[in-house]
Parts: sequence; structure tokens; C-alpha cells
Amino acid sequence: MASESGKLWGGRFVGAVDPIMEKFNSSIAYDRHLWEVDVQGSKAYSRGLEKAGLLTKAEMDQILRGLDKVAEEWAQGTFKLNPNDEDIHTANERRLKELIGETAGKLHTGRSRNDQVVTDLRLWMRQNCSKLSALLWELIRTMVDRAEAERDVLFPGYTHLQRAQPIRWSHWILSHAVALTRDSERLLEVQKRVNVLPLGSGAIAGNPLGVDRELLRAELNFGAITLNSMDATSERDFVAEFLFWASLCMTHLSRMAEDLILYGTKEFSFVQLSDAYSTGSSLMPQKKNPDSLELIRSKAGRVFGRCAGLLMTLKGLPSTYNKDLQEDKEAVFEVSDTMSAVLQVATGVISTLQIHRDNMARALSPDMLATDLAYYLVRKGMPFRQAHEASGKAVFMAETKGVALNQLSLKDLQTISPLFSGDVSRVWDYGHSVEQYAALGGTARSSVDWQIGQFLEATCVPWLVARSFFSEASNTTSSSPSLTLPSASFVTSSN
Repeated sequence: MASESGKLWGGRFVGAVDPIMEKFNSSIAYDRHLWEVDVQGSKAYSRGLEKAGLLTKAEMDQILRGLDKVAEEWAQGTFKLNPNDEDIHTANERRLKELIGETAGKLHTGRSRNDQVVTDLRLWMRQNCSKLSALLWELIRTMVDRAEAERDVLFPGYTHLQRAQPIRWSHWILSHAVALTRDSERLLEVQKRVNVLPLGSGAIAGNPLGVDRELLRAELNFGAITLNSMDATSERDFVAEFLFWASLCMTHLSRMAEDLILYGTKEFSFVQLSDAYSTGSSLMPQKKNPDSLELIRSKAGRVFGRCAGLLMTLKGLPSTYNKDLQEDKEAVFEVSDTMSAVLQVATGVISTLQIHRDNMARALSPDMLATDLAYYLVRKGMPFRQAHEASGKAVFMAETKGVALNQLSLKDLQTISPLFSGDVSRVWDYGHSVEQYAALGGTARSSVDWQIGQFLEATCVPWLVARSFFSEASNTTSSSPSLTLPSASFVTSSN
């Protein structure tokens, strides 16, 4: 138990710690987020001690009741921190002793804060990955619902930020949903590697007192047990993977936000954000700024920084636990909060976004059909390279004449190739253009329908899990923030 100084490690030391060092060393300001899982881990460990004969049944029950009281105080906001509580483990054990007396000192038998803290972090992250997975699937499902509702809207597709080819608006939405689906798959892989039990590893050498790690695994519902005690206390691969997952997911969300920011400008006027996700200017009354999207874009940098920072911390550490690893928790908590907020805001933006169908249609131009003109010649038997060159000559001719590509006469086109005939007029139909791309994954209606079907099949179970998670979250008495999501209200404008 703690020494007279109140420190779990104080017996070897004399004199007081420098107050500046005291504050520098303390992590209670942020690792208090782990209070619930710390109690959970301690309960499981007390059962392990009882099975190993290191606690009597009465002592175990006394500890369990005391831990329930500690948890109750945290949940009700009545837990009082002590100046000597340098971390959540110290605080909980100190309070347990106040509640049940010297029996509390037996709880830490054979356990180190080294294996305790990483167990707590894994428990917390396992729960949080489930929460983020639910939020991510809610966003994906909202995007798929929107694509399904607006699958026949056409607008320009861009490469190099230049108008390229006509595509379906739904095809654009699904392109971003696909990236987020990969993020969902990666998060499940991260969660699998988070779900490994380090408890019972001690400080470095393991547990010498016969504590059954398989019992601990079952009590805490972990999927596996760490293989090596030295690795178990220092390994933070799962944290680095989580931060990288968040960085890549934020990359995808930032790119989507950038598209929507552009599409919402007067120069494009394809979309309009809901007032609920916009702000105004303090100087220019006419402004409606896409701050929700700009903040999504900017938060990516914050997340990237946390990932890079942790990797720089890890790369120089010697074997087993070092205090540098205290830096992992702030990164995890901050990034988790950021991801939760970003995913919920993105869902709100997508579900309330207004699109201007007519502006999208007006942005389509005949020059975007130059590739279709080449394909027309290919279907007449011309090799593609020659067809590409012939289409390029048609584009140059139209530019020279100062007319749109579709205003070239049949006679003009036949000076380029005799394969042009009266049916070339079909090329200038944008609907016909997108319907050419019927291969799976393309922008034709049949392909978009297929994509939506694949999404609905893939997202059915995760989406139901998400809905269940939200229902449970709204009924819980935990201190976790409630989750509220906007209802879908897709708006298509003709202006």
C-alpha cells in the first residue's frame, strides 16, 4: 500500500518531491478517464488473488464492495481527489483503503502499475473502438441512403480539378463511402489487437504467485493473453495503430470535406450546407461559411500530429516500461474525442446537405464528352490510340471555330474520319454517356444500383449494431457523453 508520503512507491525515498516535479509527473488530470476500467480490472484481479489463495473469500468480497463504492462515487461525481493522487490507480487504491482499511493493501499483490495501466488502456480503447465503429457505420449508412435517393442526378466529375467526364452524384458519394468502409475494416483489426490481456505480467518478469491469467482473461472478456511479460508492459503498437487508423480516416474525411467546400462555393453552386452546420462572418453579412467542413479538414492535422508524436516517443525507448509511455493516454483520449465529434458532424452535414440539381446539370459541357467521341470511333472499329487522336483533332477544330464540340457539323467531323455518321448525335447525350459505364464499379445506373446493394448487404449488421449501441448509450448511467445524430432530410433543389 502507499507509504506515509502517499506514494505507492514511497518506501525507498526520504524527503519530499519537488512540487514542480510532482506536477510534471502527475497524470491524474487526464487518466481519470480510466476510472471505470481501472475498477473493472481491479475487480477481476481480486478474483484472481482469491483463486490463488492470496485473499480469503471474505477479503475478496470486502474489496469488491469497496470497489463498487469507489465506482459509485466516480459515477455520481462525488469522488474527491487527493493532492498525492498522481494517477488514477493511486487515487482508487487510496480511496479503497479509506473505505475498507488495510485489506485494500492486498489488492496490489503481484501486480504492477506497469501491467495495470496498459490493461486499463486496452479496456478503455476496446469500448471506444466499438463506439467509433458505430459512429462510422452511421455515417456510411447515411451516405448510402443519400446515394440511393439521388442516384439519377448527374454532375461533372473532376480530375486534376478540371472537368473530366459526366458522372452520377451518387457515384461521387459512394466513392467516399468506399474509403470509409475500408476504415471500418481497419478499425475492427485494430480492436482485435487491442483485445489482448497484459494483466498478470507484473513489472517485467511476470507473476510469481500463481495468479491464473486465463481466469483474468475470462473475467475481463479479452480475446487472448499476451505472450511475453516484458513486451506486454511496454508494447504500444495497438495505440500507434489506432492513431494511424484515425489519421487515415481523417484523411478520407478531409478529402470529402474539401470537395464539399468547393462544391458549395458560388463558383460551383452544386451544394448548400444547412444553417445547422455553417457560420457567418463578423464583418460581411452575406457570408455563409462552411466551418463544419473546414474544421473537419483542420482536425486531420491535429490527429496526424498525435500519431507522429507517439511514434517519435516509441522509437527511442529501451526494453520494458519507461515513463515516456505516459504520453500514450493523452494522445488516445484527444484523438478519440476528435474522431467522435468529426464523425457525428460529418453525418449531420451529409444528412442535411441541399443539392442544386439544375446547377449541376448546367455545369456539364460538351467538351466533357470528348472521350465518348473516341469511344464512338472505337465501336466503329478504329484502334483506341487513333480514336483518341481523332477526338483531340475534333476538340481543336471546335476551339479554332469558337464553337462547342457538339456544334461541329457532320461534315466537319468527317474531315477527321469517314467513320463519323449521323448516329454520332447520340454522343452528345449526357444520360447516354454515363450509361456506357455499366461495368461493375462504374457510374451507370445499373452499376450504381449494384454498388448500393453491396453497401446495404455489407452495412446491414454493423448498422444494426450501431443503432443498438446508440440505444444503449442513451439509457446508460455512465459519465460518457450522450450520442445524438441528426435525422436524414435530403434536399434536392431545382435552382
